[in-house]
Amino acid sequence: MLYFAQTNFFSFLVYCSMEKIVIGRFDKADFPALDLKDIAVKIDTGAYTSSIHCENITEIDHEIHCTFFDDEHPLYNGRAFVFKDYDIVFVRSSNGIIQKRYQVQSKIKLFGKVFKISLSLSDRQEMRYPVLLGRKFLTKRFIVDTELIDVSYNMKLNEDKNSIKK
Repeated sequence: MLYFAQTNFFSFLVYCSMEKIVIGRFDKADFPALDLKDIAVKIDTGAYTSSIHCENITEIDHEIHCTFFDDEHPLYNGRAFVFKDYDIVFVRSSNGIIQKRYQVQSKIKLFGKVFKISLSLSDRQEMRYPVLLGRKFLTKRFIVDTELIDVSYNMKLNEDKNSIKK
């Protein structure tokens, strides 16, 4: 009976790893709908939601106006974004404080695939990584290996290096 249970368990593990992508604790991702490339992301299984660094967040006439990053960030371009479709969510930060945030729908590109993602808009200027990927996004898609970093980004670099240039 024990052999049967172990066999089924190992078959289950193999099935799960075939379906899910192994991601490290940090990576770089593209956000095609926001025209952002190679943005540093932190994989955080302790966070439920995902968030992105945003400044000048204002709600005007049922629209959210914001800029991604700040003038100290190397990819800051000052471009203003307007979101007509958004939600208001309440997020408990790691220090236990509940914050009201705006949440928008966008797309993220990792491992050559584009995924839908919900992002809460947050001032992450004091944080090392401008994007946090939480469990809501990671679940059923990824397995996190904390020994690895930049798995998707390195795969992208290798694909670019191996492609034939004309």
